[in-house]
Amino acid sequence: MALLGRSSAFSRVTALAEQRPLHQAFRWLHLHGRRVMGWQAELAAIPAPPFGEEKRSLWMAERFREAGLAAIVTDSIGNVYAEFRGSGNEAGTGPVVLLSAHLDTVFPADTPLNPILQDNRLEGPGVCDNAAGVVGMLAVAHALAQSFSGTQIPDGAALIFVGNVGEEGEGDLRGVRQVYRDSPYSGRIAAHIVLDGAGAETAVTQALGSRRFQVTITGPGGHSFTDAGTPNPIIIISLALSTLANVPLTANPAEPRVTVNVGTIQGGTSVNTIPESATATLDFRSTDVQQLVRLEVALHRAVEDAVEAANSEARQRDRPRNGNGSHGVIRYTIENIGDRPAAELPGDSPLLDALKAVDRHLGLRTDLRLGSTDANIPLSLGIPAVSLGAGGEGGGAHTRAEWYSAVNRELGLRRVLLLTLAMLEWAGKQG
Repeated sequence: MALLGRSSAFSRVTALAEQRPLHQAFRWLHLHGRRVMGWQAELAAIPAPPFGEEKRSLWMAERFREAGLAAIVTDSIGNVYAEFRGSGNEAGTGPVVLLSAHLDTVFPADTPLNPILQDNRLEGPGVCDNAAGVVGMLAVAHALAQSFSGTQIPDGAALIFVGNVGEEGEGDLRGVRQVYRDSPYSGRIAAHIVLDGAGAETAVTQALGSRRFQVTITGPGGHSFTDAGTPNPIIIISLALSTLANVPLTANPAEPRVTVNVGTIQGGTSVNTIPESATATLDFRSTDVQQLVRLEVALHRAVEDAVEAANSEARQRDRPRNGNGSHGVIRYTIENIGDRPAAELPGDSPLLDALKAVDRHLGLRTDLRLGSTDANIPLSLGIPAVSLGAGGEGGGAHTRAEWYSAVNRELGLRRVLLLTLAMLEWAGKQG
């Protein structure tokens, strides 16, 4: 693909910004702030835990229909697609640019959802991450549909809107993986813009990799007194985690940052019962795949050593249990429950050139950041991708005290809309 030079990118963005339909689209964003905030409050009241996004998928499809988009389809796992085509891509066979936002939240299905809207401020679980991104995408769709005819948008490529599932937690990016593995657009995606949360002056261009594991240790269990000496899975898993905690995260300060987190530990039935099982979930993160592999090896070694030591000690004691002369066998499983690839948008990417040009035109300053978002998948496949905020401000993400302020949302959405059109023009020239 021919690269879009920085000077060329700025001149093309400037030319786009002078078009009358774009001014009309910007005006739509200016006049409909309350409507967008209403969508956000409505969406935030719909539960969407990982693997439970069905109601939001239905809501998304209906909002796409109201915007007048074409080819609205919900796939087998709940991703919702809609098309906005240019005149040069009527058949829907050329390159496409994706604009997506994840529908799911981190909150369990029984979490009380009662968003409170006061003026330009919304409070409640998930109001920013990612209700802000979803309604930002929807606002861009309405602004384009109300302002641009099919012959007025850049020729040769189609813009695809996607409300996707499975970004958070154990969803493990399953929604966007499905887009690239088994959607009508797979193999045709020229660029991907992800909307996630608030903000107008940052861009996630480096994908933070992560690997997540669930460790389970099982044993015979028993009574805390009469079966004393029976190996205790909670103690064994604690010893393994303690060993892992002493593994150096990096060999020297020059190496990429690595983090290890034990997120949950579960096991046991009562204070006077030796548990039959214990389970822990772990999250490893780094920008370096080799560091993640090193930690995975260390985890396996720590668990194997702890279990072997417990079984060896039990055999040496050789105390009868239930008259069968054996303490039973301690067993373990280590299950991979998440794998987000690490990657980075190249410094000479046409998408990065276009983003900087857009920010320059709007008087913004791009702050490039590291993060774990839906953009991990396209970046790992070598497809230009970036994750942006959808304007406004927010805080308290992943807590029940989450909040969002629509102050300066309009500026963030102008940024998204102009970047989308710039990449649509670029993609059309590649086909």
